[in-house]
Amino acid sequence: MSSPCKPDILDLAGVGFSYVKTEPFISGLSFSVGEGEFIGMLGANGSGKSTILKLGSGVLNPSEGRVTLWGRQLRDYRNKDRAKLISYLPQTLDISVPFTVRELVNMGFYPYDIPPAMSVDEALEMVGLLDKAGSYLTDLSGGERRRTFIAMTLLQGAGILLLDEPLANLDIKYQIELVKLLKGLSSSRNISIVMALHDINIALQFDKIMLIKNGSILGMGTPGEVLTDGLIRQAFDVTVRINRSDDGRAYISYEESF
Repeated sequence: MSSPCKPDILDLAGVGFSYVKTEPFISGLSFSVGEGEFIGMLGANGSGKSTILKLGSGVLNPSEGRVTLWGRQLRDYRNKDRAKLISYLPQTLDISVPFTVRELVNMGFYPYDIPPAMSVDEALEMVGLLDKAGSYLTDLSGGERRRTFIAMTLLQGAGILLLDEPLANLDIKYQIELVKLLKGLSSSRNISIVMALHDINIALQFDKIMLIKNGSILGMGTPGEVLTDGLIRQAFDVTVRINRSDDGRAYISYEESF
C-alpha cells in the first residue's frame, strides 16, 4: 500500500500473466502507486519490469487478478478516457513516419477536445528541445528522440506516468536533468511516476524503490530500506558496497574488479 497521506491511484492485486500458457511469467503480483509518488523500478534485463508497466498501463491484460485505476478496473475505461489519466512510454520508440518534433509532441493532445494548460513549446523547453521543434525525428540522435517522446508524454497531462527506461541512450547530463525534471513535476504537480531503470546510483534519488527479479517484487520501500547489499546481490548477482560521501549522500561501488 502507499503512504496513508497519499491515496492509491493505481493498484495491482494478485496479478498474473503468461507469455506462454504453461509457463506463468508473473504470478500473484500486488502493489499500489499513491498520488504524487516518485517510484523507481529497478531490476536486471528480463526481470519483468517492462511487463509490469504494460500490465499497469493496460497494454497487456492480466490472466488473473485485478488492475484498478482510481478504484475502477482499468479494462473498463475507454481508451481516450484512460489516456487522460495514465500515460505509458515504452522502451522501444521506433517510428518511420517523417514527423517533426513539434508534430509528434502535439500528439499528446489527442485525448482532449479542449487542450490542457501546457503548451507544446513549454513541454519542449522542459526537455531541452525547443530549438529542435522544426527538426525531423529521423535527423535526431537516439537520446533526442527519447526526449521528444517524453515531452509528448508530459503534454498528455495524465496524473500517472509509467516510463520504461526513459534514460536509455541519454548522456549523463540529460539523465540527471530528466530525473530532476520528473522528480520536480511529481512533487510540484502531484504526478505519480513509475520509472523502470538500471542504474543503482540514480535509483537512490527516488522516493521509493521497487526491486524486481523474475517477475516478483524482492522489496519495495525507501532507497535506504531496499537498496541493501543483500537485496542488490540477489537482484543483480553482483556484490556491491553502500558508501556515504562526506555530506551524507549514499552511492554504490562495485566489489568486483574490471
